[in-house]
Amino acid sequence: MKLGVLTTGGDAPGMNPAIRAVVRRSLALGWEVWGVERGFQGLADDDLRPMEHGSVSGIINQGGTVLKTIRCPGFKEPEFRQKCYQNLSQRGIEGLVVIGGDGSLTAGKLIVTESPISLAFIPASIDNDIPGTDETIGFDTAVNTALEAIDKIRDTATSHERVFLVEVMGREKGFLALAVGLAAGAEITLIPEIPSTTEKVTNILLEGQKKGKRSMIVVVAEGAAEVTDLAKEIGARYPGEVRYSILGYIQRGGAPSARSRYLAFLFGSRAVEALAEGQKAVFVGLEAEKVVTRNLLEVFQKKTVDQNVFRLAHLLSA
Repeated sequence: MKLGVLTTGGDAPGMNPAIRAVVRRSLALGWEVWGVERGFQGLADDDLRPMEHGSVSGIINQGGTVLKTIRCPGFKEPEFRQKCYQNLSQRGIEGLVVIGGDGSLTAGKLIVTESPISLAFIPASIDNDIPGTDETIGFDTAVNTALEAIDKIRDTATSHERVFLVEVMGREKGFLALAVGLAAGAEITLIPEIPSTTEKVTNILLEGQKKGKRSMIVVVAEGAAEVTDLAKEIGARYPGEVRYSILGYIQRGGAPSARSRYLAFLFGSRAVEALAEGQKAVFVGLEAEKVVTRNLLEVFQKKTVDQNVFRLAHLLSA
């Protein structure tokens, strides 16, 4: 069997260990493996290269993806997709492993419904917003990266008796912000799913000040509020210094954590095994700490944050 592997959408720490697992598990089966450069754009451009054991040596501790990735709006066009299928057919590639996020999941469903290609999808996203799995590759690394930064920011906040607003990634979902806020002991965590107001945030800070707190941390998911405006609005009402810090893309980079690597190895190996078993549309995920496979076309339900965890984060920070 000839198998293609690609990474798409935003990069996530652990994509490289996942590529390594896919390649080496496939080679162990005697399969021929082709790496697709730059995701779906590489499929359309027929930009593929053969992958051997040496192709994935030394990448286990590297962040990002050695196969590169770009966002590919062209994939929405039927003509673009047909070109991808034609290139795969001409090379005799029968199976595809897609490593990516929520948009890549949608693309994977199109591929298996429009073409004879067998496909296994591996969820990799720092946002942990992909349905069908308790955790995505890269989420743990991103949480720890943000947590390390906040621990350092807290030192300055304490020294200067300041309130610090720290923006983390999460335009539509607050999984990352919630995990980071709870782990960091933030006084307030703001996420898109649970709207708040400047007045409410300021009141919580004022209550904290009455309890003797002189420095506090507010974790803000980027989709919950415009952190620069929020800092100004709070600063106009709060009798103390208010600062903000935007962590940005540092959350995507860096060596994957042991947890992210562990999931990458398990997901990558299981994806290949599922295709070897004859499954045509496979979603690989985690459920109750066990690797599971689902029918890719049946993974529809949106993933929602645990309201109990949100309440706990605020209870413990009081």
